[in-house]
Amino acid sequence: MRRAIVKYGDIDAGILEETDEGIYMFTYNEDYVRKYPKQFITFQMPVNKFTYQSKKLFAFFDGLIPEGWLLNITSETWRIKTNDRMGLLLAVGKNCIGAVSVHDLNVDPNE
Repeated sequence: MRRAIVKYGDIDAGILEETDEGIYMFTYNEDYVRKYPKQFITFQMPVNKFTYQSKKLFAFFDGLIPEGWLLNITSETWRIKTNDRMGLLLAVGKNCIGAVSVHDLNVDPNE
């Protein structure tokens, strides 16, 4: 299982997971639901207490992954296959443009 913290600005918004069976899940943090009920990550995933599930990486998160020549560079640099969407997101998600970032829970935060 691979897991990541999804942040909205500096605020921990939720947890994104990929199970060993290839199921993706996103759950907003309880604190985030209570404090920021209208500050959703994407229109397709309004803030609530239940877990979103999908057999594919959610479109919003997939959209954070580079495309074209930058995807090729990313894939070659980190030696990640272009169809490993979660792996690519975990590699580049910490430095996304915009309010949302994705931080690998299996990596030392000081790196």
